[in-house]
Amino acid sequence: MSLPDETQFFSTRSGLDRPDGVRVLPGLFALWRALGDPAVRLIVVQPTFYAPWSWQHVIRAIFSRHIFRGRLPLFRVYGPQLLRWRGRAPIVVMDHEDMPVINRNSLYLLDRCRLWFKRELPVDHWRVFMKTAHANLPTPRFRLARRNRARVAKLRPISLGFKLGIELPDTAATAAKTVDVFFAGRIEGSSSVREAERAELLALREAGLIVDIPEGPLPRDEFYRRCAAAWLVWSPEGYGWDCFRHYEAPACGSVPVINLPTIRRHQPLVDGEHALFYEPRSGELTRVIVAALADKERLVAMARAGRAHVLAHHTPLALSRHMVEAGLEADRGAA
Repeated sequence: MSLPDETQFFSTRSGLDRPDGVRVLPGLFALWRALGDPAVRLIVVQPTFYAPWSWQHVIRAIFSRHIFRGRLPLFRVYGPQLLRWRGRAPIVVMDHEDMPVINRNSLYLLDRCRLWFKRELPVDHWRVFMKTAHANLPTPRFRLARRNRARVAKLRPISLGFKLGIELPDTAATAAKTVDVFFAGRIEGSSSVREAERAELLALREAGLIVDIPEGPLPRDEFYRRCAAAWLVWSPEGYGWDCFRHYEAPACGSVPVINLPTIRRHQPLVDGEHALFYEPRSGELTRVIVAALADKERLVAMARAGRAHVLAHHTPLALSRHMVEAGLEADRGAA
């Protein structure tokens, strides 16, 4: 929670998972009261993946590992459902899911909210309804319907930024560069972009570049140290295009190398100014890396500009303030 002094926080996670020990059902009653409080100016909600009454949720709850600890997490997804009937303040939705669609069970939130901030927002916003509100790719008739146009008008991009509670080392931006390219992340079982282009990094290593690819996961401090020691950080998309690494690399004083975006972005990193983008086809990653390393002064300037940009726009505090201010402004406009 990045605005703790201005926020009431409610979670329907079971009590033994929570530091405050609040139980689920009492938490729901407290949430119900808070939603009707006239002093609340804005409600920010995260959508759930499944409806509470769906067979997918029930099966996942019954076979959850939590059941072996004496808990049956059947009520964890009921919090947002209260907004079907309750909520005097304007609603803003924060959707950080990897999927580029809005699930059918969350369409009621889209109808109730002022704005829906979506991390993986397709460039064609209408694609969020594929196989959910529409059986296939939304047709002209669907797109011209007044209700659906009102829904699309609420969509806004938002970035992942940094994880809440992460502190980046102050010395990261001034660390000595000892590596040409750094990458740490899942390859197998992740994006096809990663699987296809890892071979290019290995070929660059064989050609004499210093390429740092650890064998397994790294502690966060070590990950940041190795980011800071590299001129470039390869940051290909994973399950979604947007990822933490896009912002962590500039914050550590390195330049991220990213495949071309497939989504609408919030306060985007600019190619050649904050980051380097490449088309995901054979040889392009190699070409961009080799060209970039030939001009180290340019990389220093880009890393400096990238760090300033992400610290200004992609911290949890900056993103929270953006959503709050935009949500309140949208409510004033609607009123």
